[in-house]
Order: sequence, then C-alpha cells, then structure tokens
Amino acid sequence: MRTVSIINLKGGCAKTLSSVNIAHVLATVHNQRVLLIDNDKQGDASKILNCHGYTRPGTEEILTERHVDTSKIIQATDYKGLDIIPANMNLLTATLTVMLDQKRPQHNRFKKALEQVDDSYDFCMIDNAPDINIATINALVASDDVLVPVTIDDFAIDGLSELVEQIHNTREDLNPDLRFCGCFITQYDRMNEADWQGEAYLKGLEAYPLFHTHIRRTLKMKPCTFARKPILEYSSRCGAARDYKALVEEYLTMCPTRTHGSGAR
Repeated sequence: MRTVSIINLKGGCAKTLSSVNIAHVLATVHNQRVLLIDNDKQGDASKILNCHGYTRPGTEEILTERHVDTSKIIQATDYKGLDIIPANMNLLTATLTVMLDQKRPQHNRFKKALEQVDDSYDFCMIDNAPDINIATINALVASDDVLVPVTIDDFAIDGLSELVEQIHNTREDLNPDLRFCGCFITQYDRMNEADWQGEAYLKGLEAYPLFHTHIRRTLKMKPCTFARKPILEYSSRCGAARDYKALVEEYLTMCPTRTHGSGAR
C-alpha cells in the first residue's frame, strides 16, 4: 500500500476536494483499492462521501486507543474500491489527549494502524488539516508521498517553506522514505492573466516542484459538494473532472512499478 498525504498550511486551496477526487479517480478509473483517511476535525471529506457523524468511530480512535482494530473503524463508501476512516470534531480532543500522553510514542500511531491493513489496499490518501500538529505529523510519518495543492493569489506560497521544512525534518528524524512529490495548482483560470503569470512564477521556484497538470476552476465544483459527490460523478465532462484524472495519471508515473492488487510497495 502506498500512502499519500495531501496537505497545505494555507486554507482554501481545495485540499479536501483534491483528496476526495484523487481517491475516487484511483478507485473508479484505475480500479485500485483505496483507503481515504479524514485527518481534519472539520470532517469535510467524510461529509462529501456521506460518512460523517459524531457517533461513528474514526481517526480519533487511531490516535487515542492503544490497541485499535483498524478494520473496525473503516467504512465503505458508495463507490466500489473506496473506503474511508471518517473524522469529526472529536479529533480536536484526540490531538490534545495525544499531546498529554507521555506513556507511549506519539508520532507513529497512524503508521502502526495502517500496518494492519497494508495488504488490503493499494493506496491510502490522507486529507490533512491546514496545520502542523500531532495528527499531521502522524500522517507524514506514515506516508510515502506528499502532494501540496496551491491556489494562485498573493498568498500562494504562504506556509510552503514551513511545510517543506517539516517534510525535510520528518524525513531526517522519523521517516527516511518520505518523498515530496510537488505542488499542483487548483482553481486555475486560464483566462486570468494573474493565474498564468503565477503559474510561471511557481515553476521558477526550485524548492517547490510543480506538477504539469493543474485543476481548472469550474462552476460545477461548488454544487458537487452540496450533492455530496466527487466531481467525476457529478459532472464527468467538466474541466476539473478531466484534470483530476490527468493529475492521477501524472502522479502514477512517479510511483514505483507495482503489481495491481498486490497491496505492496
């Protein structure tokens, strides 16, 4: 199983939408077995996939329970091959509980929980909150790859240097195999001069490698969240749906050669 963290310290960059749509494309287009972990207390990924609820076990159990059975907190979604570990506001309390727990390591709880289901999935996508806390550190320790969605505005690179530094520190101290695959632009408007100039600027920043694929702005994206559907289900012909398919294709070219269904890295 290859584990991927989607993260940006800046809000409003389509991080959750990207996590859900990449996971959905992997499962439905590429016939991969995908586990999505909602690692944001707002639980928006869980809401989009109709798996949100305050009485449902989820990500907080991974952080707080000593002997969590990962298979028992995984929920099936409406899409074949796509499962989720949901989250809600209980995750906020869980992160505080972990910080106060000095009896066992705090940083490797995701990693241990995912080892239980390593053979059951081809990919695990983790939708992270726009923050560096013990939950996101757990995600980075458990991940193979990091993908960073960015939007083009005056604050596009805010927090990127701090995030990349955290990735480097995690690689050096806790997870030597962690790879920063790069950034991809979301909500891109090719008719807007600021967007294509901003894209050219980002391409010139060697510290932040940029995917060739960008996700176009589309009027279909907002209503798809109200419909509680991934964009490919809501409007398969729109630009963003085609772009997420292209982004997944580009990412897969970066992955080690795998045998489908093996669940192995």
